[in-house]
Amino acid sequence: MQTPDKEIFRQYTDEQTFERIKEFTTVSAMWEHCAREFKDAPAIVDEGKTRSYAELDADVAGFRTLLGDCPVGTRVAIFAANSYDFVKAYLAVVTSGATAAIFPAHLPAEAVFGCCMMFGIKKLVYQADFEPRLAIVKAKRPDIELIPVSAVSDEKKPAVACEPKTPCAIVFTGGTTGRSKGALLSNDAVMQGTINGCYGYPDVFGQRYLLVLPLSHVFGLIRNLMTSLYTGSALYICRNNKDMFRDVAIFRPTILVIVPALAEMALTLSKKFGRNMLGADLKTIICGAAPVAPFLIKEYDKLGIKLLPGYGLTESANLVSGNPESIRKPDSVGLPFPNQEIKIVDGELWLKGRNMMEGYVGVEEPGAYEDGWFRTGDLVRLDEEGYLYITGRIKEIIVLPNGENVSPAEVETHFNALPFIQDSQVFEARSALGEPILALEVVLRPTELTDMDDEARKAFAVSELEKVNRTLPGFSQVSRIVVRDTDFERSPAMKIVRYKHVQN
Repeated sequence: MQTPDKEIFRQYTDEQTFERIKEFTTVSAMWEHCAREFKDAPAIVDEGKTRSYAELDADVAGFRTLLGDCPVGTRVAIFAANSYDFVKAYLAVVTSGATAAIFPAHLPAEAVFGCCMMFGIKKLVYQADFEPRLAIVKAKRPDIELIPVSAVSDEKKPAVACEPKTPCAIVFTGGTTGRSKGALLSNDAVMQGTINGCYGYPDVFGQRYLLVLPLSHVFGLIRNLMTSLYTGSALYICRNNKDMFRDVAIFRPTILVIVPALAEMALTLSKKFGRNMLGADLKTIICGAAPVAPFLIKEYDKLGIKLLPGYGLTESANLVSGNPESIRKPDSVGLPFPNQEIKIVDGELWLKGRNMMEGYVGVEEPGAYEDGWFRTGDLVRLDEEGYLYITGRIKEIIVLPNGENVSPAEVETHFNALPFIQDSQVFEARSALGEPILALEVVLRPTELTDMDDEARKAFAVSELEKVNRTLPGFSQVSRIVVRDTDFERSPAMKIVRYKHVQN
């Protein structure tokens, strides 16, 4: 068992900055501090308009008034796209002592109603053009109060000083089984996740962030929004990911929080059009929610940008670990953050700590906990310096006819080490004779092997992949290699959707 200490991160920033990273146990306490400490600084930039921390605080207080009577723990849904109004409403809900149930913006009407029932929603804050998807809620649950997210009030209601364990947010997650459900995060957990986002890099306070991740995803909500606010930084809201590079040129962020697929896209465009595609001021990229290729870390370093991978779960209020030594240890997801306990049982990572959820809402998840420990379902190892490595998922293990267990993710790391491989997937397939085999599909990185035509690129790639394949233990070698012409299917979080059935 390991109990991480924050002191290990002290070396990665200056002493004054490190001492400014104070622990708050509720969002209300944090926000009161931020609104006072950074009152004149820009907080949110949305659709060309900049609001200071003081202006945001006044709007939050006004929206608390509109929420009306909200006993501590009241569940209030937020159904809106990324926007200033979303931020205002979210802060108003959680500083009222209520619990913000964050509905993904793509939910259809039936799912909106189902989530209201499952989560016990009492009030629902909604974006105007989402109103047609509230038809079932209006018809069947007229007792649920509906509040437009754009509403304003001149009357200012003060924040509620709730307790650390007061429920703060319900965030959607696939959990350990892949079924969509809500993870209930306390104020304490949300704040621990927020503070974890401050460790492991030098320039922490007063930065400029670009928001491209959905705020309904824990990575966007905690690491992008909450850590930005906590550090007195300015957050530019990108309304449409297609405008990401236009917004980069306008805002010139110093930090990007993105998933690997977006990091790949940004790198491709930077190689084609120059470093300015990322803005001259960009220093740090925080990358997670899916495996980060070491290639990306090395290529961004050549551009003078630190790409720092990490690991987290919705159930852990996002961040479990972060890698401040990504160049030296590009395969690692980093050092575990403080105020949590970790242990490895039969290769699986188990967690306890302030950052962990209170449980799932409205559904049972058998086997998620054992003796008070949350079982992540992730297979890991620790090196001699305490750095964490993800080697696969228990549910993805392939059991071969000879009894050998193969972790697809672990095998894929060997193929992904080739600089021209952007993504790969190892899976169980059938041979022409119907026998079970391991197969590999890959997507080539568009910036590599550009001096060859398409067929030559594929032939070279297969040849090099075969060389790697021969270095693997016999039982984990693949029997079929296919170079794809299109990307893999991806989840809303841009993770590769693994094949659910044996392929022919």
